[in-house]
Amino acid sequence: MTMTPVAASAQPAPVEADEDRPRKVNAATADDRFSFAACFIGSGALVWVVYDRLLPFSGAFGFIVCWYFAFLAIYVAVTAMSQPRPIVVDKLAGAVVQGGALVVFFAVLSTIVYTFVEGRHAIIHLNFFTQTMKVTAPTAPLNQGGILHAIVGTLIEIGIAVIVSFPLGVGTGVYMAEVGGGFARIVRTVVEAMTALPDIVAGLFIYTVLIVPPISLQTGGLAAACALAITMVPIIARTTEVQLRIVPGGLREASLALGTSRWRTVRMVVLPTARAGLATAVILGIARAIGETAAVLLTSGESNFLNLNPINNPMNSLPLYIYHGFSSGETLAKERYWGAASVLLVLVLVLFVTARILARPRSGRS
Repeated sequence: MTMTPVAASAQPAPVEADEDRPRKVNAATADDRFSFAACFIGSGALVWVVYDRLLPFSGAFGFIVCWYFAFLAIYVAVTAMSQPRPIVVDKLAGAVVQGGALVVFFAVLSTIVYTFVEGRHAIIHLNFFTQTMKVTAPTAPLNQGGILHAIVGTLIEIGIAVIVSFPLGVGTGVYMAEVGGGFARIVRTVVEAMTALPDIVAGLFIYTVLIVPPISLQTGGLAAACALAITMVPIIARTTEVQLRIVPGGLREASLALGTSRWRTVRMVVLPTARAGLATAVILGIARAIGETAAVLLTSGESNFLNLNPINNPMNSLPLYIYHGFSSGETLAKERYWGAASVLLVLVLVLFVTARILARPRSGRS
């Protein structure tokens, strides 16, 4: 009697439940994109009909605000037709956050574009960067005179401010990050409070301490640099502390295990490791101080000639030149001041881009 092998029955594949699958939060399907676009266009058309045609309203600002809230309402209603409540809330929060980011982006972009558009007639002239206003009236043609004295004054004041604020800021940051203790918490509180210190207070402090008797320092580049240094120190100190805290603790432990003293470890290991972060701290401080007007309003004085001596005679700067120019009410010379604002804006943008590049982690390093 022969035995026939019984065929093994195929086992059914396990069926995964939909509720056990992780949901891709950031994944956008074609349905999501079409829903977003349809709600955006439909809400705009609805607001245009109601706001601009049916109701007695007008104005771009009110139209955009109504469009934004109408879009949120329609987008939530459309999403709720096919998605559960957590996804609806997630998409609503994402739309609100993205809307806020777009508002900030367009505000900054419009400021930059408007400044360059208004100053384009001045910055195309070479004499605008190589001459001063010593013998030129503000209402003269743009091919006469320039802002060389303001540019040089700004660079001199910022250079002195960096010399003063860099050791103070880095030393304070090292103390808060590496020493610690109860007094370090007090120093950190003072530094955070100084970060929000009004700039006019720094100018008044330098005016009261250095310019009025008994010291009687003449208004000029040195006094203005001291006022700018006060605004730079908390920025450098706070950023330095953050950069030192992200240095791996294993580097400190390895150095101390070799018998090195604590301060030698900070000087030879911690600070070189955070070199890029320290450069970022200084650049952020410079970017904060280079556009300050209130701090130098009482300390530097105004001049139309090139002054290379920060101790004697007034020294102009770009923010002060722009402030006095627009406050004078000379509408015929406003293109000069918009051109100076464009140059100042370029300097700030270059500093911030440099800070971003230095703060970017370097690839290829272990």
